[in-house]
Amino acid sequence: MTSPTPDLDAGCPARRVLVLIGDKWTPVLIYALSGGTQRFRDLQQRIPDISKKMLTQVLRELEGHGLVERIVHDQVPPRTEYRLTEAGRQLHEPVALLCHWANGNTALLDSIEARARSPQTPAPAA
Repeated sequence: MTSPTPDLDAGCPARRVLVLIGDKWTPVLIYALSGGTQRFRDLQQRIPDISKKMLTQVLRELEGHGLVERIVHDQVPPRTEYRLTEAGRQLHEPVALLCHWANGNTALLDSIEARARSPQTPAPAA
Protein backbone atom coordinates (compact mmCIF):
# COMPACT_ATOMS: atom_id res chain seq x y z
CA MET A 1 0.00 0.00 0.00
CA THR A 2 1.37 3.43 -0.94
CA SER A 3 1.07 6.44 1.30
CA PRO A 4 -1.04 9.37 0.04
CA THR A 5 1.87 11.79 0.42
CA PRO A 6 5.54 11.24 -0.35
CA ASP A 7 8.03 10.71 2.42
CA LEU A 8 9.70 13.92 3.49
CA ASP A 9 13.11 12.49 4.31
CA ALA A 10 16.36 14.18 3.27
CA GLY A 11 16.20 12.59 -0.19
CA CYS A 12 12.76 14.02 -0.90
CA PRO A 13 12.88 16.17 -4.08
CA ALA A 14 11.03 19.04 -2.38
CA ARG A 15 13.56 19.16 0.44
CA ARG A 16 16.44 18.90 -2.00
CA VAL A 17 15.26 21.91 -4.00
CA LEU A 18 14.67 23.88 -0.79
CA VAL A 19 18.26 23.17 0.24
CA LEU A 20 19.32 24.78 -3.06
CA ILE A 21 17.09 27.87 -2.87
CA GLY A 22 16.07 28.06 0.78
CA ASP A 23 18.35 30.85 1.92
CA LYS A 24 17.63 34.57 1.82
CA TRP A 25 19.51 35.56 -1.34
CA THR A 26 19.61 32.61 -3.74
CA PRO A 27 16.05 32.95 -5.08
CA VAL A 28 16.48 36.71 -5.37
CA LEU A 29 19.64 36.29 -7.47
CA ILE A 30 18.10 33.60 -9.65
CA TYR A 31 15.14 35.90 -10.25
CA ALA A 32 17.41 38.90 -10.94
CA LEU A 33 19.50 36.93 -13.45
CA SER A 34 16.47 35.67 -15.33
CA GLY A 35 16.51 38.81 -17.47
CA GLY A 36 19.82 37.85 -19.05
CA THR A 37 23.52 38.43 -18.57
CA GLN A 38 24.37 41.02 -15.92
CA ARG A 39 27.45 42.56 -14.43
CA PHE A 40 28.22 42.38 -10.73
CA ARG A 41 27.61 46.11 -10.35
CA ASP A 42 24.21 45.82 -12.03
CA LEU A 43 23.21 43.11 -9.57
CA GLN A 44 24.35 45.27 -6.65
CA GLN A 45 22.21 48.14 -7.91
CA ARG A 46 19.21 45.91 -8.53
CA ILE A 47 19.45 44.36 -5.03
CA PRO A 48 20.62 47.32 -2.93
CA ASP A 49 20.41 45.61 0.47
CA ILE A 50 22.80 42.76 -0.36
CA SER A 51 26.40 43.30 0.71
CA LYS A 52 29.22 42.93 -1.79
CA LYS A 53 30.59 40.03 0.26
CA MET A 54 27.24 38.20 0.31
CA LEU A 55 26.63 38.81 -3.40
CA THR A 56 30.04 37.33 -4.18
CA GLN A 57 29.43 34.35 -1.91
CA VAL A 58 26.01 33.50 -3.35
CA LEU A 59 27.19 33.92 -6.94
CA ARG A 60 30.10 31.55 -6.24
CA GLU A 61 27.75 28.98 -4.69
CA LEU A 62 25.39 29.21 -7.66
CA GLU A 63 28.35 28.84 -10.01
CA GLY A 64 29.55 25.81 -8.02
CA HIS A 65 26.11 24.22 -8.36
CA GLY A 66 26.18 24.79 -12.11
CA LEU A 67 23.27 27.25 -11.99
CA VAL A 68 25.20 30.40 -12.92
CA GLU A 69 27.96 30.92 -15.45
CA ARG A 70 30.66 33.49 -14.72
CA ILE A 71 32.13 35.17 -17.79
CA VAL A 72 35.39 37.09 -17.41
CA HIS A 73 36.30 39.35 -20.32
CA ASP A 74 40.04 39.77 -20.86
CA GLN A 75 40.33 43.53 -20.84
CA VAL A 76 41.56 46.34 -18.64
CA PRO A 77 39.83 46.89 -16.32
CA PRO A 78 38.49 43.33 -16.19
CA ARG A 79 34.78 42.94 -16.82
CA THR A 80 32.87 40.07 -15.23
CA GLU A 81 29.35 39.06 -16.15
CA TYR A 82 26.96 36.43 -14.83
CA ARG A 83 24.12 34.54 -16.45
CA LEU A 84 21.93 31.58 -15.67
CA THR A 85 22.91 28.24 -17.16
CA GLU A 86 20.25 25.96 -18.64
CA ALA A 87 19.86 24.35 -15.20
CA GLY A 88 19.54 27.81 -13.65
CA ARG A 89 16.83 28.76 -16.15
CA GLN A 90 14.93 25.61 -15.27
CA LEU A 91 15.19 26.38 -11.56
CA HIS A 92 14.04 29.93 -12.28
CA GLU A 93 10.59 28.64 -13.27
CA PRO A 94 9.44 27.68 -9.74
CA VAL A 95 11.23 30.69 -8.23
CA ALA A 96 9.35 32.98 -10.63
CA LEU A 97 6.04 31.32 -9.70
CA LEU A 98 6.74 32.04 -6.05
CA CYS A 99 7.71 35.66 -6.81
CA HIS A 100 4.55 36.20 -8.88
CA TRP A 101 2.45 34.67 -6.10
CA ALA A 102 4.09 37.00 -3.57
CA ASN A 103 3.38 40.05 -5.74
CA GLY A 104 -0.30 39.10 -5.80
CA ASN A 105 -0.50 38.39 -2.07
CA THR A 106 1.18 41.36 -0.41
CA ALA A 107 -1.68 41.87 2.07
CA LEU A 108 -1.29 38.30 3.32
CA LEU A 109 2.48 38.71 3.57
CA ASP A 110 2.04 42.01 5.45
CA SER A 111 -0.31 40.29 7.89
CA ILE A 112 2.07 37.38 8.47
CA GLU A 113 5.04 39.71 8.98
CA ALA A 114 3.06 41.93 11.37
CA ARG A 115 2.05 38.90 13.40
CA ALA A 116 5.66 37.70 13.53
CA ARG A 117 6.77 41.12 14.85
CA SER A 118 4.08 41.41 17.51
CA PRO A 119 4.59 39.93 20.97
CA GLN A 120 3.09 36.48 21.16
CA THR A 121 0.28 36.03 23.63
CA PRO A 122 0.74 32.93 25.72
CA ALA A 123 -1.54 30.00 25.04
CA PRO A 124 -4.29 29.52 27.62
CA ALA A 125 -3.46 27.12 30.43
CA ALA A 126 -4.93 23.67 30.03
